[in-house]
Amino acid sequence: MTPIDDLERAIEAMLFASDEPLDARQVVGRLGDEKTPGEIRAIIQTIAARHAGSGIELVERGGHWHFQTPADLAHLLRRERDDPRKLSRAASEVLAIVAYHEPVSRAEIEAIRGVQTSKGTLDVLMEAEWIAPAGRREVPGRPLIYKTTDAFLQHFGLTSRKDLPGIEDLRAAGLLDPVDLAFEEAIGELDLVKDGEEA
Repeated sequence: MTPIDDLERAIEAMLFASDEPLDARQVVGRLGDEKTPGEIRAIIQTIAARHAGSGIELVERGGHWHFQTPADLAHLLRRERDDPRKLSRAASEVLAIVAYHEPVSRAEIEAIRGVQTSKGTLDVLMEAEWIAPAGRREVPGRPLIYKTTDAFLQHFGLTSRKDLPGIEDLRAAGLLDPVDLAFEEAIGELDLVKDGEEA
């Protein structure tokens, strides 16, 4: 077995003991070493490769790294407990809209949902640290806009927003509401009619 050098051991220990995921710049800052973030990232990837297939794995979520147990072992580690983050239907809808359309304002969320969104719904998602303000839209009134966070990616096991399921994935999983399916079919039929008129 190839011996592990002291720097690699130090980074591994730091990532293992950290309360929160760390990115390469944070590791450089804690080491106080002369290594660049790129060099540290390469070492982190070496550590991740060494743990691949073992009982713990080093994973990247939104550019930040942390240790976790593999998904295929979750059933051995799961305990029966109440989930403190049961979301209401409204909060689930708002979270989905922010995830798929970010950055998005409250007015844009309401336009997509077709109903008013209470400030409490946004507060619940911000308290869960799944969404956060992303600045202000440069339009009259300068409304606040929202985006998802690294904590959102971590909680849902996503490396980036590109990993969000597409419409085909949702249909295959049976997660589309029959109303959504009917709406999508109606839109498809309208497109066909439109194409026929243009021809």
